[in-house]
Amino acid sequence: MSLVNAEGAADLLGALLDIPDTQDARSRYLSNVLTGFRDFFAVQSVTFVLGRDGRWEVDATAGTTGESGDSMRSLANTLPLTQISEAVDTGRISVDDDVCVVPLSEGPDSARQSAALVIHGAIDRARQDMIGDAAAWMNRMLVHVEASQNHRRRIEQQNLVLEASARWQQSESDEALLKAIADTACQLLHCERASIFLWDRRRGVLVGRPALGINGQTLEVPDNAGIVGEVLRTRKPCFWTDKSDKENRVNRNIDASLNFQTRSLLAVPMVGERDQVLGVFEVINHQHDSFADADAALLTDLAVHAAVAITSLRVKTKLAKSRDRLLKDAASSSVMIGQHATIRAVRENASKVAQSDLAVLIRGDNGTGKEVVARNIHFQSERREGPFIAVNCAALVESLLESELFGHEEGAFTDARRTRVGQFEAASGGTLFLDEIGDMSLAGQAKLLRVLEEKVIVRVGGTQTIPVDVRVIAATNQPLEDLIRNQRFREDLFFRLNVVPMNLPRLVDRGEDVLILAEHFLKQFRYEAGRVDLKLADDAKVGMLRYSWPGNVRELRNAMERACYLSTGDEISLPDLGLRGGQINSRGGSSMNRLLDAGNGELDRLTEATREFQIRHINGVIESVGGNMTAAAEKLGLHRSNLYRKMRQLGMSTSGG
Repeated sequence: MSLVNAEGAADLLGALLDIPDTQDARSRYLSNVLTGFRDFFAVQSVTFVLGRDGRWEVDATAGTTGESGDSMRSLANTLPLTQISEAVDTGRISVDDDVCVVPLSEGPDSARQSAALVIHGAIDRARQDMIGDAAAWMNRMLVHVEASQNHRRRIEQQNLVLEASARWQQSESDEALLKAIADTACQLLHCERASIFLWDRRRGVLVGRPALGINGQTLEVPDNAGIVGEVLRTRKPCFWTDKSDKENRVNRNIDASLNFQTRSLLAVPMVGERDQVLGVFEVINHQHDSFADADAALLTDLAVHAAVAITSLRVKTKLAKSRDRLLKDAASSSVMIGQHATIRAVRENASKVAQSDLAVLIRGDNGTGKEVVARNIHFQSERREGPFIAVNCAALVESLLESELFGHEEGAFTDARRTRVGQFEAASGGTLFLDEIGDMSLAGQAKLLRVLEEKVIVRVGGTQTIPVDVRVIAATNQPLEDLIRNQRFREDLFFRLNVVPMNLPRLVDRGEDVLILAEHFLKQFRYEAGRVDLKLADDAKVGMLRYSWPGNVRELRNAMERACYLSTGDEISLPDLGLRGGQINSRGGSSMNRLLDAGNGELDRLTEATREFQIRHINGVIESVGGNMTAAAEKLGLHRSNLYRKMRQLGMSTSGG
């Protein structure tokens, strides 16, 4: 090499070794190197050609003809095709007149695509070896550039797949999810259509969704048919083009029905957790006619993330159904049973107040069902999917009250070995039920009032304020007005809690509700005890109506549960209930005593005794209110119309009302 060409040689060497760090690195590298070849060897043009599908195509060129699309096509029409093929086949440089062809692959069996340099211009024998060495360098560097660019493209595709996968996780339905997956595949793989074929093992079919443009429908194919069946069976990707198909594996009837023509197709298996095949992912008609190995790798990645998204949605759907069932079961356990006027009023008020976040104060004796009412309000409200947390204020030790309600930080006191969330935080988004609020200390009341007003808490030992979104329902069996007068309960807290007051009656004041509740508990516990035919004897019903129920509904529930497990025979009799004799009164007078006296001979059957008691009791109540049927019905816990119906059932005269 002469000194005159030393600068050109340096430029060519620089171009050979300089790899651009850009997205179009390959085209920039080829442009720089081909220009370096042209200038250093002083030729008219240098063209880089690739062998594709049995023909040679111009990939890049540097010369006086420029690089416009028209020039490239014109150049392709003047390529020395025979000379190129011979050079590539033999692996040796070919020179013919003023055209030199330098092969850049290792012959027809090379794994890499065939390529060559076509040089227009005189190349003497002395420079042929030099141009061969330079071309070999270019070829090695180009392989590196292509690998680096493919790696960059692969990373970009992975990022796009991850972004798409994150969006898929937000889908709330199968239809929305599968459409989003198909749209992503079409966008990233530059194809016309995409479908996910989910495998229905039980029916032995693959269900295509979205179904190749069939609006509102699904496409079903046997799981052993066609390309999708083959991919399902072999668990390997499958390429297909209309030029290579000899078995006609694509169903042209579907194409005809949709006025569509499948030209190329790629399908990969969709494998989920524990190596379980969920189905097949298929894309159709690449914009460049056929799919390549890189497309299969990308679609396989999409299939992996699609399988995760589909499985996750199925799990979420199953969990949502389980949650709904649990909510339904929990709501059913909070139903207020009974037909007494006071209970109907409580039910109506609970339904109304549930639509707001107003504070509620429930008052009533122990066992009257205050927590049941609180749960009823919660499960009718929009907070039903949030937590319901009940706190017994009477059980809170003064020293631990603040920690229990508001939580504490690690190290706040001797036994605080870790941070603990308080009940207010735990109930955020739901309802906090503060039972026995009248037993809370004055210091605790002051802290509670502050939280109710500011709607933030500070954990014991902490400084950060934590917002809480809690609906508070309080309950007590104590006369708070008396506690206020005795300075044992804060009046300002009372007004804060008593926005909606609700009063629950004693069970003894609810009339025939005791029998309605007894039947409700009987139905529940006889199934648990495995005694589905168990029923209440008439003497038990009469005894229940006479009993004062000091423990209210709780005592009735316990009596029925005990009797369902411990009684003998098919009926629960009065002794089975284990009621305290001192609490059985003589409401109904001497007739009641006669009902319970099985040996007096006046009434031979208990059913008749019960009927006799009800008649005498109703007449006694009507007489006590001076014949006012409305007042009598209210005292008996019935609607006026229900009282008339009951009297007619008992054969009583209703003409006087």
